[in-house]
Amino acid sequence: QVQLVESGGGLVQPGGSLRLSCVVAGHTVKYYAIGWFRQSPGKEREGVASLNDDDRNTFYADSVKGRFTISKDAAKNTVYLQMNNLKTEDTAIYYCATAPSGPLRGSPLITFGDWVFATWGQGTQVTVSA
Repeated sequence: QVQLVESGGGLVQPGGSLRLSCVVAGHTVKYYAIGWFRQSPGKEREGVASLNDDDRNTFYADSVKGRFTISKDAAKNTVYLQMNNLKTEDTAIYYCATAPSGPLRGSPLITFGDWVFATWGQGTQVTVSA
């Protein structure tokens, strides 16, 4: 079972930047893609960005295109989400998730791009406020 540990959240002013990190343990477990999701109070969890296991193909939500970038450092087993020009509406808990190649046993199950994401980290809070 893969384990995901997020970090890097915090309080930032509008227009500022943050970089989130997700350390992937149990990386021998295969997955089709890894991604970032977010959830605000009273809203459903939504996809933000994903990276296929080829480490090349990415997919972004329209609301973050041109501002957020997902990347991976394979040597560190870490996936990053660089967030620039942050807006107040980006405030949320951000989760790292994988789309496993095996049985989908996690919860929730969320489709984003071509994949169903099922394994989740504990989340990190991002607050954008003046």
